[in-house]
Amino acid sequence: MCFSATASFSAGIVLTAIGIAAIKKVQNPSQTLFASIPLIFAAQQIVEGFLWLNLPSPDHPALNQGLIYAFLFVAQVMWPIWVPLSIYQLTPKVDRKTIQKVLVAIGIFTGTVLAISLFLFDSTAKIHGHHVLYNQSFPESLRYIGVGFYLAATILPLYFSSVKNLWMLGLGIFIAYVVSFIFFSRYLLSVWCFFAAIISVTVYVIIVKAKGKPATTSL
Repeated sequence: MCFSATASFSAGIVLTAIGIAAIKKVQNPSQTLFASIPLIFAAQQIVEGFLWLNLPSPDHPALNQGLIYAFLFVAQVMWPIWVPLSIYQLTPKVDRKTIQKVLVAIGIFTGTVLAISLFLFDSTAKIHGHHVLYNQSFPESLRYIGVGFYLAATILPLYFSSVKNLWMLGLGIFIAYVVSFIFFSRYLLSVWCFFAAIISVTVYVIIVKAKGKPATTSL
């Protein structure tokens, strides 16, 4: 499989259109964060598209570093907070709210720890073959702990929601993670985000089929 600037920009353009369409289908404010997921993926893919173009050139190190941290911020800080919070707001049944609150707390904790890690440790990226290879000097212990909490925050909320078919999105993203880990382990961050971005087109379908009853959103 060949990844490239063209692939990233194409995904970004398609997801922008899907995201705008999903937001237009929002029936109440509780759906807005969830409907915005394709748009955030679109921005992330466009950022990586510019990385594809700029990383081979040493002429703009500040721009490259800014793009690297923009991509990593969305991938490691924003997603573990945004996903559980958006599912919490989307879930209308009171009996699921307690579990969702725990997952939101895990997401906030994970995002905060990774944000501090991004600030404390160096992060670089380079083009390696047909992939963007991100290198982060996180301690191994922090890396392994972070993976568990990160997966809990970004995948489990999709299974603990009463919204119909949401578990299928979670299954797709989990399969994408397994495939990325097995076949693209060195490039896991970039490849999994790309696969998850493509899978996020299903957000539109879920929004269209969701009922317009507002969810209880108070924490």
